[in-house]
Amino acid sequence: MFFSIIVASFNSGDRLRKTVSGILRQTFGDFEIIVKDADSTDGSLRGLPGDPRIRVIRGKDRGIYDGMNLGAAAASGEWIYFLNCGDTLHDDRVLERVRKGIAGAKAQGVLTKDRPWIVYGDVIEKKTGQQVAANPVMSHFAMYRYLPCHQACFYSAELFDGTGFDLSYVVRADYEHFLRSVVTGGTGTLALPEIIADYEGGGFSETPENRRLSRREHRLITRQYFSWQECLLFRLYLIVTLQPVRERLAQSPRTAAVYDRIKNGFYRYRRGGK
Repeated sequence: MFFSIIVASFNSGDRLRKTVSGILRQTFGDFEIIVKDADSTDGSLRGLPGDPRIRVIRGKDRGIYDGMNLGAAAASGEWIYFLNCGDTLHDDRVLERVRKGIAGAKAQGVLTKDRPWIVYGDVIEKKTGQQVAANPVMSHFAMYRYLPCHQACFYSAELFDGTGFDLSYVVRADYEHFLRSVVTGGTGTLALPEIIADYEGGGFSETPENRRLSRREHRLITRQYFSWQECLLFRLYLIVTLQPVRERLAQSPRTAAVYDRIKNGFYRYRRGGK
């Protein structure tokens, strides 16, 4: 199996069916879908298509990251990908293009066998309708400021061998896992000039309470993986460059188009114009 796609679900209704149906329409079919369901009571599992590539694992868990860990532990694919209920692959050829991108990077000697990799792209944010581009170079500052969301990331399966998301983090476990993998684990990163998923947003991590928790967890995680001098310098730079203002611009449907056009143009320039 080339891709193992993990969908963690709990009482997700038609959003689960929508997500899974979008995966099944992919032109590249060498994948499995593992639905980790936390004992839903809304009948959402009954809406799943009857496809042999779908496996359902039922049982209570300790939240979405625990569900994602349990799904990854059952995976048999070479690459692991997580897609939340309500989110969808951008179009029917996403997996085909990612497979081609990985094969091309291997042929060119860019993606090597000596270490695990995280391959990532961009997402469309449904709330604003804009493409959210990921930084093509994962420097320490890039990782401090913003990571590609996990709906844009394909992980080498060995990154979940015996370890996974740290459940002590409620909102930022995927962020901590990325830094642990790359900063201390030597995992390589490869940016593909592809839109991977349409991201629903507005979920668990975006409530006011969890936004505050996200900021606290960000401070804890960055202090663990970056030096205090780096954290201070990065924070001062973000303050001077009005990062809170830019974040509000990026999140507003009225201003996101202009902001993302500028940012995406800069990232395309760094990618060599692709």
